Amino acid sequence: MLLWTALGLALSLALARSGADNGPQASAPQGDLLFLLDSSASVSHYEFSRVREFLGQLAAPLPLGPGALRASLVHVSSRPHTEFPFGQHSSGAAVQDAIRAATQLMGNTNTGLALAYAKEQLFAEAAGARPGVPKVLVWVTDGGSSDPVGPPMQELKDLGVTVFIISTGRGNLLELSDAASAPAEKHLHFVDVDDLHIIAQELRDSILDAVQPQQQLRASEVTSSSFRLAWPPLLTTDSGYYVLELAPSSEPGSARRQQLPGNATGWAWADLDPDTDYDVALVPESNVHPVRPQHLRVRTLPEEAGPERIVISHVRPHSLRVSWAPALGPAAALGYHVQFGPLRGGAAQRVDVPAGGNSTTLQGLAPGTAYLVTVTAAFRSGCERAMSAKACTPDSERSRAPRPPPPPGARGRGP
Repeated sequence: MLLWTALGLALSLALARSGADNGPQASAPQGDLLFLLDSSASVSHYEFSRVREFLGQLAAPLPLGPGALRASLVHVSSRPHTEFPFGQHSSGAAVQDAIRAATQLMGNTNTGLALAYAKEQLFAEAAGARPGVPKVLVWVTDGGSSDPVGPPMQELKDLGVTVFIISTGRGNLLELSDAASAPAEKHLHFVDVDDLHIIAQELRDSILDAVQPQQQLRASEVTSSSFRLAWPPLLTTDSGYYVLELAPSSEPGSARRQQLPGNATGWAWADLDPDTDYDVALVPESNVHPVRPQHLRVRTLPEEAGPERIVISHVRPHSLRVSWAPALGPAAALGYHVQFGPLRGGAAQRVDVPAGGNSTTLQGLAPGTAYLVTVTAAFRSGCERAMSAKACTPDSERSRAPRPPPPPGARGRGP
């Protein structure tokens, strides 16, 4: 009896191990995960190898397999190149081996072109993407791109793609924060190429959170004037349509309504009032069977306040310091830019200041010149708030005419 029990236990363990080796279990989350790898000449061979190893280690423990999480790798270069498409590899180990086998392409850093390629060739349903499953993009960059990134990235986010960005260089905080999904502190990482392993577990957990099936109406990317809604697929194009309703909680009679097709899974409301509670109702109108409406209350952020009380100090013939009271609270600015130029005409210059900063020194000024200094706060919503001040540099010491000497006998002369 003990022998049969031991044999049965051993067989059960062997079957369980075999199932783990063959891929994830049936309860594993579904999703499409795209790795965007900077393979251009702006990245050294050493940096490329370190990032490649990091992505392999990131993917290996993930529940990758048929009917579960799928992975693809696209190179950023002069032209985008797919190393392997979704569904080609059926386990984390196979994806890790495929990533390790990738070779650097060199060329230009055309990230925007690669993002547009990903939308059309990988994430689009017409290209074979699975409808209704979460989609995630992990972009590892040294911080620069040869072409614009913002518009194609926004198109991906409009499709519902969750965007994680890992910058290993000196990327522009304002631009990368805007490109990543909100909130930026969860989806944007700045880390040295030799320290990538530090964020591996956190990033892996965030990816798994992003692909977990969502059963409820939810809001994201909330600003002072807008927010985005998403919900799981409850209908199809043929089975009905949705009616989406929005009203301020204090004025339920002033509702806005939007009808959407049955295959819709998201919508963005704009032109909202700041610091206001809104009640949202998603009403599925099914011609097959009743589907319960879903409700949500969302509060917009307080109005985005720009810089205040600009102070000019440390004025020198060729430089001065400008300080301001920063925007605080939940609608804090993503960053600031300071523009300055001569009041009487001339080219304006710009200095970028990251979020949290509230002062900078302006260099290369002309002596004895009046300047207009404008500090602009940029917010995630795309809005900007600005304040200006005038400043005048003194004449340089060399340009001052020497005082004439006193006339002979003037010293010591009495009244």
